[in-house]
Amino acid sequence: MDAVRVALLREVLAGTEWPGATRRFAGALRASVVPHGGGLLLVGTREYEPWHLAAHLVDEAAWSGTPELTPTLVRHRPRPDAPAQLSVGLGRIEAARRGETLLVVAPTAPPAGLLSRVHDARRAGATVFALGERDGDLGTLAHESLTVPDSAGLDLDTVQHLVSAAAGENRLPAPRGRHRVRDRLSRLADQLTAPPPARW
Repeated sequence: MDAVRVALLREVLAGTEWPGATRRFAGALRASVVPHGGGLLLVGTREYEPWHLAAHLVDEAAWSGTPELTPTLVRHRPRPDAPAQLSVGLGRIEAARRGETLLVVAPTAPPAGLLSRVHDARRAGATVFALGERDGDLGTLAHESLTVPDSAGLDLDTVQHLVSAAAGENRLPAPRGRHRVRDRLSRLADQLTAPPPARW
């Protein structure tokens, strides 16, 4: 989803909690990974691997000049013959330590084995983020969580687009270089998608 579509989506959702909620969650995620130089682990459930979120975070990391946002996708069934970035298994969560961030995306309740690994990573000092469609044990383990209830009228994929776009936004004063270009493009997209002014 490109910047113009994200801007349109935010316009549609204006007046709801979602633009602010996703920006807060993304801001906390960014604040967790940037000071430590990265170490973002991304994992889903056995049935749901967050491929699209991983790809969007890679894009946002490049566009915003924030390489720390590039995640390592942790897979439940990695294939040994797959490229290195697709062959990281759950053992990587067990190896997580202080300074690393673990983002768990779970449309359904995660299995006990994954929850146990997340708990161990938190005890070892990793910061845990949870993004899902229901509260539960995962939410209690997370330092930060964003729940997308059925009543929200949104699906988890849409919220992931908002989160990844917000994570790449540079909200610091006096941005320079690529940061300034990215911000200007974002503002331009917002202006292009804004409704026309009322006629006199």
